[in-house]
Amino acid sequence: MTQNPGGHLLRNIVLFGRLLRSLEIDVTPPQIVDFVGCLDHLDLRQRQDVKNAGRSLLVSRPEHLYLYDRAFDLFWQAWTEDEQELPTLAGPQPESDPASEEELSPDRRISDNQSLEGEPSASHTAADHAYSAHEVLRSKDFAKLTPEEMAEVRRMIHTTAWELERCRARRKAPTPRRHALDMRRTLRQNLRYGCEPLTLAWRRPKLKRRPLVVICDVSGSMEHYSRLLLKFIYVLGNCLDRVEAFVFSTRLTRITRQIQCGDVDASLDQVAVSIQDWGSGTRLGEALKTFNYEWGRRLLRRGAVVLLVSDGLDRGDVDLLEREIKRLQLCCHRLIWLNPLLGSTDYRPIARGMRTALPYVDDFLPVHNLASLEHLGRVLERLGSNPGSAILRG
Repeated sequence: MTQNPGGHLLRNIVLFGRLLRSLEIDVTPPQIVDFVGCLDHLDLRQRQDVKNAGRSLLVSRPEHLYLYDRAFDLFWQAWTEDEQELPTLAGPQPESDPASEEELSPDRRISDNQSLEGEPSASHTAADHAYSAHEVLRSKDFAKLTPEEMAEVRRMIHTTAWELERCRARRKAPTPRRHALDMRRTLRQNLRYGCEPLTLAWRRPKLKRRPLVVICDVSGSMEHYSRLLLKFIYVLGNCLDRVEAFVFSTRLTRITRQIQCGDVDASLDQVAVSIQDWGSGTRLGEALKTFNYEWGRRLLRRGAVVLLVSDGLDRGDVDLLEREIKRLQLCCHRLIWLNPLLGSTDYRPIARGMRTALPYVDDFLPVHNLASLEHLGRVLERLGSNPGSAILRG
């Protein structure tokens, strides 16, 4: 193999870029061109050097590094110790110009990925298998996961970057652009000129993340989802600042300090020990009353977003529930109810607790699989552009 990347290697690099894009890694054609150009300066027999070059040129977000590493290892797995070089897909050299590889039709791409015997190449099959497994895990209900799949979903949740909409703060920040005149800084800067306003200073409102409050149901009916959702709450607490977490069954328990522990397993063990009513019945009205009277004024006064995670199978007083959830909705910026049962196509909110609370919910969303959590992340990033009262079925 020569140092000039051409022929089959160029085609494979183009296919590898398409694989990365299918995994939602933003790879642009200029990045592919840069990657091909850098191969002129690398020894292609050094697999790790080529892999690291791709990490530097093709990956722009830290959470995509794991996906890139897995995709690289699977796509280029035809490399062996005996060959000591990157693989090439089997098949004849095309007659067309390599620069037109990007424009190959789907039928042509399929034939290019086949060997001389007509079978798909090993690297292509393995990459498709990895992508399919990833898609299956994204859409599979949390209650149906095996222990191995549960561990993989936890890892995928942990590697996801979570963001929350930023809102205007009362404080101002200096800005070089014309926005609002900062009289104090203007006068201070022009003291040397006898207070003549020769230079002007500007300021604009600072942007800050909204506070996030998570209230999660850990009653018996939520048993199949509680542990994984607590992992989700732990990740939120460590990715975002100003996150308050509560769990409830028959009574409300604050777990904010426990989820701030450095080790996730130790954190979840501390949560399990501190919750004495884990797996009991659901009394949402009493839990919301405790939150409103003991924590609401302190946590909701700065436009907080509230995530209420429950299946709505309440056994308490519905009048109390209606009164308290109405008060909660009036005090927070956005009340989002996450219901794992909503992922079922035949689900209807006919339980008395859910039917009572639904009129006061801004967004009613499922939380039964990884795809629903990813949709929730997009909702949290664009709260200002979402009108509310959205119902999504996974």
